[in-house]
Amino acid sequence: MVRVACLIFLTLVATSAAKAPLDVHAIAQAVDNRYNHLQTLQAEFTESYQGAGIERTESGSLWLKKPGKMRWEYRSPKEKLFLSDGKDAWFYLPAERQVRRSSAKKLDDLRSPLGFLLGKTRLERELDGLSAAPDVAPLSPRNIVLRGVPKAMADRVHEVVLEITPDYHIARIQFEEADESVTEYRFSEQRENALIADQLFRFSPPPGVEIVDGDFSQ
Repeated sequence: MVRVACLIFLTLVATSAAKAPLDVHAIAQAVDNRYNHLQTLQAEFTESYQGAGIERTESGSLWLKKPGKMRWEYRSPKEKLFLSDGKDAWFYLPAERQVRRSSAKKLDDLRSPLGFLLGKTRLERELDGLSAAPDVAPLSPRNIVLRGVPKAMADRVHEVVLEITPDYHIARIQFEEADESVTEYRFSEQRENALIADQLFRFSPPPGVEIVDGDFSQ
């Protein structure tokens, strides 16, 4: 009887814990603290897009460095380069012998906010209505999924979904845009505070490459 009573008690405790609401505020603060203490971050990424009858998946490596520097090096299915030194942003298409250039401040690109992830993360300040998203299946059953509306991009993005690991890494970011298209970034093999030279975020157009100025996106 004692054994049965213990089993019933443990079952009730487990059920109660499973139904306990998430402390979204505490989770957001823990994510902020992790990224705001970093100087650099390296990761592998997979980017997928669905919209207007188009589906594509790309992958490569990402480097971020405080303040506002980023480098997205696409390897598959074709080579591309997206980088910013915090002042200028470049999108280089080797196969087309063309590079697009824009002011980082005027850049309207979903990758742009990720460049300022280090040192400026304030999830509850940047995302209105930040809350749990129990209807969104996580990549791993131990991860937590949150959603909110980005204040800075509210006219373009209806919703942002964030998947958080138990150690408060961001494993996935998904943007649902006003035209109902969905862009998703998944991050793996995250390496914190590795030494990254500033030169990695500078771009010198190769000879014969056309430079096109103005806003751009993929």
